[in-house]
Amino acid sequence: QVHVVESGGGLVQPGGSLRLSCAASGSIFSIDGMGWYRRAPGKPREMVAQITNGGLTTYADSVKGRFTISRDNAKNTVSLQMNSLKPEDTAVYYCNAEVVVTTTRNLEDHWGQGTQVTVSS
Repeated sequence: QVHVVESGGGLVQPGGSLRLSCAASGSIFSIDGMGWYRRAPGKPREMVAQITNGGLTTYADSVKGRFTISRDNAKNTVSLQMNSLKPEDTAVYYCNAEVVVTTTRNLEDHWGQGTQVTVSS
């Protein structure tokens, strides 16, 4: 079994910062891509940022220059530093890990339970 757990959400004022963290654990042989997605009320889930195991990053246009994704391959963790937050960043943020499972060597998509980020004055 593989577990993905996020932490670090909360309430912040516009212009503020938050850091989200995510840890994957369990039957992990290796992890390919890791990323952050979000779903705002009434909207579909969207990709926020992705990072390969080699460190290549991709960002949604709406967060470029404000958010930074990073990962620690040795610890199977990924983080999202969010600066200059806006009310439109309010959403549930989900961590995703593309895991090669130890027992089967299959590549599986695993998601965390989500963490709420609310940007409001």
